[in-house]
Amino acid sequence: MNSFYTQEELDKIGFKTIGKNVLISRKVSIYSASQISIGNNVRIDDFCILSGRISIGNYIHIAAYSALYGGDYGIDIHDFSNISSKNSIYALSDDYSGATMTNPMIPDRYKKIYGEKVVIKKHVIIGSGCVILPGVVLGEGSAFGAMTLINKSSEPWTINVGIPFRKIKDRSKEMLKFEEKFVMEVLGNE
Repeated sequence: MNSFYTQEELDKIGFKTIGKNVLISRKVSIYSASQISIGNNVRIDDFCILSGRISIGNYIHIAAYSALYGGDYGIDIHDFSNISSKNSIYALSDDYSGATMTNPMIPDRYKKIYGEKVVIKKHVIIGSGCVILPGVVLGEGSAFGAMTLINKSSEPWTINVGIPFRKIKDRSKEMLKFEEKFVMEVLGNE
């Protein structure tokens, strides 16, 4: 038995859209598949959670034990981005102030949900164990070290670490030359 769903099985799950060459582990938990769009050449590894509105671009890898909670607000992941293992991405969160109750088993009238779309731009790389909070836009080419708390938007082409994160230096744009070559050679022949 293959550990990834076949294309026929993926088509039956009921995704909003599903591309070609998509590898999703049979051990992934998928909620609200009709709100999830997945591009071409995507791999999602064991024990990930996909929930709510999620749009995944092309050439994306989401490593094991990562959780994407899009809710009604959404998570957009642009092409060539990488999400390492054990990351949590939240487009919504309870109010932790104590002014209201919390948790999904409590009716909405007794709690306050904060939510805003999360956008992960092209060529972003997120190291293992990061937490991304609602409303964050990760600038193109930005990189985040392991165990980083991402509670605000980032500048493009930067390397960031910490709790909460801070920029430590600029990131090279050299990969854009490889992307251009890849698009011409590989994608031009498809």
